[in-house]
Parts: sequence; C-alpha cells; structure tokens
Amino acid sequence: MKNELQRIKSLIFEVRGQQIMLDNDLARIYQVETKRLNEAVKRNIDRFPPEFMFQLNKEEYENLKSQFATSSWGGRRKLPFAFTEHGVVMLSSILNSKIATQINIAVVNALINIRHYALNKPDTNVQIDELRKLLMLYIEKNDKRVNDIIIALNNLIAQPQPSKRIGFNND
Repeated sequence: MKNELQRIKSLIFEVRGQQIMLDNDLARIYQVETKRLNEAVKRNIDRFPPEFMFQLNKEEYENLKSQFATSSWGGRRKLPFAFTEHGVVMLSSILNSKIATQINIAVVNALINIRHYALNKPDTNVQIDELRKLLMLYIEKNDKRVNDIIIALNNLIAQPQPSKRIGFNND
C-alpha cells in the first residue's frame, strides 16, 4: 500500500498553482484506456467545471515532459487533460468499478498527504522575507555606526593634531 501511495504521489504535478494528475496517468491506474476515460468525462462534462479539470496548453505540457529524462507518454495527438483533486474525486462517480473506487481512495489519500506536508512545511518565502527584514535592520544600525566612524575619522583628518617632539628639547 505504501508503494502504491508513493507511486501515485509521483504522478501528482503542480500546474497553474494546483496539484493535478494527467488523464493518461489516471487511466493507467484506473486500468482503462485514456481514450475511454476522456470519453466518460465528455459524456459527463457538466460534472467537470474548470476548477475540476482543464486541458494543458502546449507550454505546460512541454514543461512537464522536460522534467523527465524519458517520457512514458509517447506521442499524443491532443494535449492532455489535467484533473485537480476534485476532478479525481468526480472521476470515481463516473467510472463505476471496484478498481476505480479503490484507486480513488488511494489518490485522495496521496493528495491529502501532500497537502498535509505542504501545510506543515515552513513557508520559505516568509522565512526569506523575515531574513531580509532582519538584514535591513542590521544594515541600518551598522550604517549608523559605520557612518559615525567615518565622521570621526574625517574629523581627525581635518584637524591635524600637533605633533609631539620626541627627544631632547633645546628651547
């Protein structure tokens, strides 16, 4: 079960700021042809608004393909459909089979697992912003100190000190 969860997690990508799974990957794990999965979706298209499913554009598709050294996708005539978490859940309602129900549970668990990880992971952008603020405070404080040192040095240069004679004084 753990291997299945890892395998499914490896098929989840981020596109347009959403976690998605591609139609061909879903078809493979649901053990149906991609063509049949997409036909079932088209017959029930009213169940798949844009926040549940969308078609990748060419740039998004190429970007996903470039993330892998070898592509198992083969040649496609059409750009793939991307299913969000809600779209994956909706698929189980149109693919009425025992395997579809089991796989759907595993996919939803994988998505929940990823979301849980993301929510518990410190937000890197917030940390970077906090570090930037601390650095600016440090620079401001030290700029004042450095500026004070420069002013003191300039004052010393502008007002030469009388030189003290060393040795015997014949006066």
